[in-house]
Amino acid sequence: MSAAELAGLVVSALLDAGLEHAVLCPGSRNAPLAFALRDAAASELLTLHTRLDERTGAFLALGMAKSSGRPAAVVTTSGTAAANLLPAVLEAAHAGVPLVAVTADRPASLRGTGANQTTDQVGLFGAAARCLDLSVDLGEGAAAAVRDALRGHDQPVHLNVQLVEPLVPVDRYVGADWTMSGEHTRQPQPAVLPSGPRTVVVAGDDAGPRARLLAEAGNWPLLAEPSSGSRNGSNPIRTYRLLLGTDLGARIERVVVCGHPTLSRPVTRLLARDDVEIVSVRTRGRWPVRPHRVDAEHDAVSAGGADDPSWLEEWRSADRALGDRIDALVRAEPGLTPYDVAAAVNAAIPADGLLYVGASNPVRDLDLMALPYGAGQHHKVIANRGLAGIDGTLSSAIGAVLARPRTTRAIAYVGDVTFLHDMTALVIGPEERRPDLTVVVVNDDGGSIFATLEQGAPEHAASYDKLFGTPHGVDLASLCAATRTPHLRVGSRAELEHVLASPNGGIEVVEAVVRRDNRRELDARIRALAE
Repeated sequence: MSAAELAGLVVSALLDAGLEHAVLCPGSRNAPLAFALRDAAASELLTLHTRLDERTGAFLALGMAKSSGRPAAVVTTSGTAAANLLPAVLEAAHAGVPLVAVTADRPASLRGTGANQTTDQVGLFGAAARCLDLSVDLGEGAAAAVRDALRGHDQPVHLNVQLVEPLVPVDRYVGADWTMSGEHTRQPQPAVLPSGPRTVVVAGDDAGPRARLLAEAGNWPLLAEPSSGSRNGSNPIRTYRLLLGTDLGARIERVVVCGHPTLSRPVTRLLARDDVEIVSVRTRGRWPVRPHRVDAEHDAVSAGGADDPSWLEEWRSADRALGDRIDALVRAEPGLTPYDVAAAVNAAIPADGLLYVGASNPVRDLDLMALPYGAGQHHKVIANRGLAGIDGTLSSAIGAVLARPRTTRAIAYVGDVTFLHDMTALVIGPEERRPDLTVVVVNDDGGSIFATLEQGAPEHAASYDKLFGTPHGVDLASLCAATRTPHLRVGSRAELEHVLASPNGGIEVVEAVVRRDNRRELDARIRALAE
């Protein structure tokens, strides 16, 4: 079997597993894979994207997989190119995302020698991805092995493909029977939760609409993170993080945990209480075991009946009052605050829109300021919460939009450090597809999240900027100009709302300039409103 035939078999197996998008990072050793992908794209069996940077390409594929729910592949050459996929593979592993890392390799006989661009790529990503080491000697069995590895669609897979010369094929393998097949899984029978205990539903990342339906059926408050997929309808409690520190929080008797909650220390403290029953709905990801005590775990749960609505109404009433006080405080602040940005961004997402939110402060500010969307409006809010890193967020956002063609409006909402960390996401070739995406960058010239944590206490002020604040002084407009990306700078909420109401199409950057020196004090005043 030739390298071209092996590459064709790999691409055929990927298509059979439901692949719709592949990201190619050019190299010499992965040329047979590149040609096979080109042939599949020419047959309109997949969409092929090309990127110069492997880390960017991997996060682009990650965003595609998160948005579509289907496997997406990133294809690289050998050596350090393959190693650059690790951050995205780790994020995919912990979030349960079907990312496929396809790395070209030299023949196994060259391992352990000083051959150019050759290292031991087998198991390069450790336990984060199932690894298949494929060679031409496997013949037709290579395709079967790949299909078996991709079955399940909920974890990353590493296909390490040994390719021998010639790398430019004479007769390309085009699989006439390339198809996309979906697997139907039987829905588990839900466990029934009896009425009675004062219950709340905690919906973390990727909890999905079932968390909302459960809360509505039981008349229970829904404490839903922005990327939960369940922060809509009438049960979400916007200010839950603050209300958990009040008498309402102290009276909780049962918590149902859905998805992957990662944002809130108050939620962590709630789940650590000995006087609260914890019911867990099993989640996806490499480590599905909860980091706290669990009294009962089920594949699915349902409410045995609707509880007395007075418990839910107490939460709703307190939430409305506290939300009004927070909004009044924020609007009274001079200039633009991070909370203004979060509120404006949330309001700018229409039905069938998509919001990709970055880690650190943006997702937490959104958590506090985002009003619930109406049920049935199909807003999609995505975040890389598997490991909650800042790297690759712009690339993931671009990938998410490219894989969701019917999106009415798409916004990426990130901090300045997150933006700078993934500037290569804006390096897009002239023939590559550019989605309509507004990138809102909250620029406070550094890492202000640390100002809200222990490191930001006054006693550490002398070393704060050097160790944590890390001001950079970068001119974002000039960076955008270098990639021919339109850029606008705003300094007030009115300006931001006006810009968000009039997108120009394509990728554009809106830089929202805010202060960093008052972040700790502003957060303290907001927390005091709940006391």
